[in-house]
Amino acid sequence: MPHLGLVALVVRDYDEAIAFYVAVLGFELRENTPTGAGKRWVVVAPAGSRETGLLLAKADGQEQEARVGDQTGGRVGLFLNTDDFARDHERMLAAGVRFAEPPRHEPYGTVAVFLDLYGNRWDLIQPR
Repeated sequence: MPHLGLVALVVRDYDEAIAFYVAVLGFELRENTPTGAGKRWVVVAPAGSRETGLLLAKADGQEQEARVGDQTGGRVGLFLNTDDFARDHERMLAAGVRFAEPPRHEPYGTVAVFLDLYGNRWDLIQPR
């Protein structure tokens, strides 16, 4: 069965994005391959994940640069699932992650919106 392999996230700088996703969120750096002309194929993924990862794509030109941090028009566009919300919420707070709201309990699970280094909105969610 096919699966979703990568989701592209436009970033301002490869190295600062790698530092945030790896050091702050605890993702693994899966690939960091130069492709020429200053571009790289950079893939990060949550530790232990098997299928979907993030392709960190450096903005190329003013139009893409204008979208860094607001790729979904201010909506939550990325969802980071956890099996222990309290543990990961506390770890992320200690690492300096900015949460836009306190945790809340919804019919679908425990969730809180957080911002990545560019301001993209994510849900940290422990599904029911």
